[in-house]
Parts: sequence; structure tokens; C-alpha cells
Amino acid sequence: MNLFKYHHHFRPQIHGRLLLNYFVGEGPSISSRIGSKQCFGNHSEDQDMTEFMEYLDSLKNYEKLGVPTGAGTESEDGFDLGRMKRLMERLGNPQSKFKAIHIAGTKGKGSTAAFLSNILRAEGYSVGCYTSPHIETIRERISLGRSGEMVSGKALNFLFKRNKELLDQSVKLENGRISHFEVLTAMAFSLFAQENVDVAVIEAGLGGARDATNIICSSRLAAAVITSIGEEHMAALGGSLESIAMAKAGIIKHGCPTILGGPFIPNIECILRDKALSMSSPVVSASDPGNRSTIKGVSLLNGRLCQCCDLIIQTDNEFIELFDVNLRMLGRHQLQNAATATCVILTLRNLGWRISEASIRSGLEKTFLVGRSHFLSAKEAGILGLPGTAILLDGAHTKDSAKALVDTIQMSFPDAQLALVVAMASDKDHYGFATEFLQGGKLESIVLSEANIGGGKSRTTSAALLRDCWIQASNEMGIPISLETKDAPVSSTSKLENRPVLTTETSLLRAIKIAAEILKQRIDGRRGLVVVTGSLHAVSMVLSSLHS
Repeated sequence: MNLFKYHHHFRPQIHGRLLLNYFVGEGPSISSRIGSKQCFGNHSEDQDMTEFMEYLDSLKNYEKLGVPTGAGTESEDGFDLGRMKRLMERLGNPQSKFKAIHIAGTKGKGSTAAFLSNILRAEGYSVGCYTSPHIETIRERISLGRSGEMVSGKALNFLFKRNKELLDQSVKLENGRISHFEVLTAMAFSLFAQENVDVAVIEAGLGGARDATNIICSSRLAAAVITSIGEEHMAALGGSLESIAMAKAGIIKHGCPTILGGPFIPNIECILRDKALSMSSPVVSASDPGNRSTIKGVSLLNGRLCQCCDLIIQTDNEFIELFDVNLRMLGRHQLQNAATATCVILTLRNLGWRISEASIRSGLEKTFLVGRSHFLSAKEAGILGLPGTAILLDGAHTKDSAKALVDTIQMSFPDAQLALVVAMASDKDHYGFATEFLQGGKLESIVLSEANIGGGKSRTTSAALLRDCWIQASNEMGIPISLETKDAPVSSTSKLENRPVLTTETSLLRAIKIAAEILKQRIDGRRGLVVVTGSLHAVSMVLSSLHS
């Protein structure tokens, strides 16, 4: 039942309070709201792939260690894509046995991949989907078939054991340089070939040109998709937006259509279009003036938080109008990702693929990703020791994604007072991230914490360093904050002066409790929201604690 919906001419504040009421005690658990087996998989299955995981752990893992300078560029410093091609040749070139949609971009890759996979599955296609990173189990990165089930531990381990001798040979012949991501990518592509999928939706890991996924030849590429260009992994991708655009444009193949998400600033779009032109690749843009996407309101539909949207998309020979689409992926950025996915689907239809309007709507509405605008249920908040607390998890970790999260919260809960818990990787723009939340307003507290990144601490940013960045941002923006330490607790004047409290706590779970307590003390019975953000790895730590 659609409990309520607001549109632009209504007053959304009332509904924002009702939504928060729902998530602190009236709603079902998150697993029943999501209805996705990928959300909280059977982690006992991970024990079925112990040998494979031990093998992966013996290889260099750049997610854990950090990516070397220039690794994603077309230069001597770039990853050796020839190494990946030689590995795939030893495995029989499985990537040549299925059609693929290849997705690169700073933000929006995973969401666009999810939208596309669900649309294609709704039409009846058998789809392989490969994304990164994962939240709780590495099996999340690989889904198979018409159901979208994540790969089983047994299947992954069996495939590994069958190919272990070839993998060992490759590691030896490549002088030990084969990486964790290269082997995992090779196993994913081998699974897709083994299962005879109709199409694989593949998310690039870093950049595009030198990424291990960029081994798909033009004859097997159905479409290349570039969602966005932003300032992330700057050192690894050349140090500028232009070099980042060039790296991501490396997935464009001769004669294959290119779909651009955007919007892009003019010189970046020129780089992408020039690359496509040089490859005789026709370009379709989701940000063309003729395409219109609007959010009409936020509602609870069958216990699920949705935004009601209209999408009007036109490509060269295809046109679609979708009204009142209920997206479970919240925010204007997710609507843009949905529009980009729809452009890809219309491009495929123009190439002769059978995909109905009903399947497009169904796939868009079904899509949900853990860790993106992800509410904990009242039961789950209780497990954390915070009954009655509204807790939102979101893996935003760049300046742009922080802005998108702020906008989403303001749209959905315009009256809510916020308590932030932030933990980030060392190679992110901590200062830029802070500025978006500080100027977003309604902050009651910021608790800076720490999270293991990629299963280790080498890329973890200390809470103390984050504190320095937030203080710098506060001073330079002229937005006062009150600092709290164990030796100098904040006085009541900070509340009277309407200043947010800034403090640190290295334990992430303890930080969430501190944030909730400060919020409770300061909001005088008004509705508040605890937001855990800064890294998908932080989200993973919280969700994992619910099952420990």
C-alpha cells in the first residue's frame, strides 16, 4: 500500500518525520524490505571457498595496499594489460564467449550495472554481473543467471581448483606480478563463459584503459558506458580530470556504441566524444537536452522507501516515457544512473535486442544496493545497542558523492537533525568531503572514526587526521564547530550557539553510539538521524557486526 507521497507543491517536512518514525519502530527488518538474497547472503558458504580465498590473499591486493602512482594511465607506470591478456589466453579466453556491457566512471558504475542487470533479467536474459568492491562477502561481486543470485562458494572454489595449475603457471611466468583483482576477474569471466550467460555487465575496477577488465574485444562488446568523471584516484589516473577522462575513455572500442551518463563539463565531454569519434563509436548521452528525468516525491511503498520519478529518454531511433517509476535507489544521482541505464537499454533495442518497456520499469524498480541510502531496521539498531535510533548507512566517499548524500537527506528528511559518523580511506579528498556536509547544515555532531580498508589498516585514515581536515574546513568556511576531547568535554554553550560537536573515536561501533547519544541530548525530542558514511568498508563493518 502506498502510505503517502509528496509532490513539489506539498509540504514534505511532515512526511520526512513520518518516514523517520517508520524506520525507528514501525517497519519490518531490512532483509524483508529489500527482499534480496544478495543483501545478507549465507556467509557459511564462504567456508566452502577457503582454498580460493587463501590463494587470493597470497597475491598483491591493491584495494588493501593502495594503487601506485600512474597505475591506471597509458604510460610506463600503468598496469600491464598484456599480463592480464596472457593470463586469459592460458585460461582459454573465456571473455570471447559472451557479449558484454563495460562500465567505467568515477561514480555510479555499480548502480548503473545493477539497473542494467535487473532490466535484462526482467526480460529473461541470463546475465553475469561483475562489480567491486563488496560489502560483506567477495561473492557479492559475481552474480549469475536469470535470478541474479551471487555465486556460491562451492562453485567459485571448484572453478579455482580446476584452474589452479594454470594460475600457478601464470604467477610464475609473470614473476609473481599477477594481482588479487586480476585473478578474481579471470575467475568471474570464466564463470560467465561456463554458465553460457547471454550478456555480462562488467564494472571497471580502476580507470579503464589499463584496468584488468579491459580485455573485451570490439566484436564481443555490446556497449561501453562512462557514467561520470570526478576527482578520485587522482595520482593513479594522471593527476587531472583530463587524464582521468582519457583513462576511462580507454574502454571505448572500435564501432561499438558509447553511452555517456554525465553531465560532464564541456572540455571533459569533448575528450570522451573525441575518443569515440576516433574509434568510429556512435555516442548516446543521457544528459542530452531532450532527455528529462524528475523526482516527484518520496514515499513508502510496501514498506520500502522509494522516490517517485518520471523518465523521458530519447535516442536516435528509440523513445520511451516512464511515469511514476518507484526507484528504491534514492537521490538525484541515482535517477541519473537510472537514466543512463535506460539509454543503454534503448541503444541495445536499436541494435535488435528484445527488451520491453515493462522490463525496463520492472528492472529499475527492483534495483537496490546495500550501503547506498541503506536504513537499518529497528531490530538492527537494537542489535547495535541503539533501540529507537534511526540509522542510515551510505558508502559515499568523494566530494561529489557527499553532496549527493546531503541532497538526498535534505529531499527525504528536510527537518531531520544529523549526527555524522565518518571513516575514510587515506587516498580520498577528506577536506572536500567535509565541506559538503558542513555547508549542508542541520549537523548536531560529527564523530570521526576509523575503518579497515580492504581488510587491512594500511589505507585507513586516522581519526586524528580527519579531525584536522574538518577543523580546517570549518575555519576556512567560517562555520564554527565545538571541539570535544576526553579532557575538554563540550559545554552546553555549543547547543545554545547552534554549533555542531566534533569529536573522535577510533572504534566505529563505539563512534555510532557516541553520535546517537550526542544527538539525543541536543534535539529535545525532535527527530534525528545518525548517518554512517565515508567508505563502503565502514558500511561493511557495521553490517558484519549485525551477524557476529
